Amino acid sequence: MLDALIVFSFVLTGAGIGFFSVDFLPDAALEQVTNIEGLESVAGGFGALIGVGMGLVVQTSYRRLERQIKDMAPDRLLSRAAGLVIGLLIANLMLAPLFLLPIPEKFGFIKPVTAVMGSLLFAVSGMTLAETNGRALLRLINPNSYESMLITEGTLKPAKSKVLDTSCIIDGRIEDLLKTGFIEGQLVLPQFVLQELQGVADSSIDQKRARGRRGLDIINRIREQYPDRVVIDPADYEDTNAVDAKLVKLAQEMNAQLLTNDYNLNKVASVQRVSVLNINDLAKAIRPNYLPGDDIEIKVLKEGKEPSQGVGYLNDGTMVVVEEGNNFIGDDLVVVVTGALQTSAGRMIFARPNRSAMASS
Repeated sequence: MLDALIVFSFVLTGAGIGFFSVDFLPDAALEQVTNIEGLESVAGGFGALIGVGMGLVVQTSYRRLERQIKDMAPDRLLSRAAGLVIGLLIANLMLAPLFLLPIPEKFGFIKPVTAVMGSLLFAVSGMTLAETNGRALLRLINPNSYESMLITEGTLKPAKSKVLDTSCIIDGRIEDLLKTGFIEGQLVLPQFVLQELQGVADSSIDQKRARGRRGLDIINRIREQYPDRVVIDPADYEDTNAVDAKLVKLAQEMNAQLLTNDYNLNKVASVQRVSVLNINDLAKAIRPNYLPGDDIEIKVLKEGKEPSQGVGYLNDGTMVVVEEGNNFIGDDLVVVVTGALQTSAGRMIFARPNRSAMASS
């Protein structure tokens, strides 16, 4: 429809120009014409033919420009538009004094020609410079819009929301993780998780009651520190009683990630293809990896299974078995790593006393 409208408008304009151009012929030429109306019809038809050709050229150029704009990245399109506007504004400011100069009437064409040429020059220069530094320009104009634009075009992916589990709230490490800035996106706190925490806090068992109150205190601190990131979601599923099943279902519906340290919930969610962030897995991943020959300073706490062994622990709970360490129980000792063993219960490091360090001390 648009293509036909473009061609028709040029045909109509060409026919009109051809038809009325007869009136601008010299009177001497018109006196020799016996049929003015026929001449006007011929001129109008000729103008219409020229209009068809020009209309097709404009229509083709328009479609080509439209395809280029559609294929153009949003940052380039916006930066070019901004560069064009800035270039034209600078052109108007720079060329304004030109119109105040006293130029003779016979040279009056200089002003419009200079204005047109200068505007074109500044417009093209502005578009070229903006395209070269387009992203920096957009970030200068509006820092937030640039990131939103990249997310819209797919260059960046928005951070997924994190659904908090009861266990990771009571654990408490989520608060420290938020302070480091490694956790991105919105934190979704389901209403049924709050109800479960409230039930734990009202328990008659002292240990459970303390854990529940600890979880509620952590939530209050997080909401105070990050009011724009913590969202309490009222969704509930009356047909499901288990909190873990509700968490998995909510994460599926929101296309969110499940933040937990519950091993069983991790497995169930993974089976149902829900992305899980396990705090315990993170702790294992950042645990120092000691190699044979590395020195460790530990406190030998007790005897090992063998009479000559002593046992100590690292800050993360890793057991260190020290050969010939039974004589150093209760002492701080520098040991040399001799090997490591990964078991189902965790990691175990084997070491022996560093005699050279003991001698130097």
